[in-house]
Amino acid sequence: MRFGVVVFPGSNCDHDCYDVTQRILGEPTQLIWHRETALPECDVVIVPGGFSYGDYLRAGAIARFSPIMEAVRDFAEGGGYVIGICNGFQILVEAGLLPGVLLRNRTMKFICKWTSLRVESNETAFTSDYRPKQVISLPIAHYDGNYYIDPAGLEALKANNQIVFRYASETGVVDDAANPNGSVENIAGICNEARNVLGMMPHPERAADPILGGANGITLFRSLLSTVNG
Repeated sequence: MRFGVVVFPGSNCDHDCYDVTQRILGEPTQLIWHRETALPECDVVIVPGGFSYGDYLRAGAIARFSPIMEAVRDFAEGGGYVIGICNGFQILVEAGLLPGVLLRNRTMKFICKWTSLRVESNETAFTSDYRPKQVISLPIAHYDGNYYIDPAGLEALKANNQIVFRYASETGVVDDAANPNGSVENIAGICNEARNVLGMMPHPERAADPILGGANGITLFRSLLSTVNG
């Protein structure tokens, strides 16, 4: 299985993702500079976290115009697997590959901490090795992580089972007390209708090795291996 990790000016989680896929999983991985106009041969493209272009204008707004994003869009539309993590989620939303928008956290403060999530759907290539409603722990680190979508769009997400992760308590209760940033209905991650594009604010790559304090994130990457390798 082959991974590609896109690198923008300001990316700071690209090597974290590379370490997970290349070292921990042992799968061939290439870093892809944002000025490239074509993707290398790969099965999964990761759009990592960070502060692409310094988050000028708004998070992800400039990165969506990088030359590589046209190739990422074509790859996704052709059925290729794409995951956007944190700033990568913001970029995918800005690029129109996922619906909704990421607003400033309701506290208007940067949040960096571990948080509990509930797996809302394991019917994606990214979550197939999780249990339905499983509660996992992953870190978040963002200022613009407040996911919003209008009521009609929210109903469409629910109807199509596109809500993949929700912020929850350690016991799996989804309520406002467990919502770190104000996201509508505690949404922490969604997929597209075709289920091959995932965007999420929490960082699975930062929870992929016990030495980091938790390893719930590695299951996401192993889910992809299970799907692609059969």
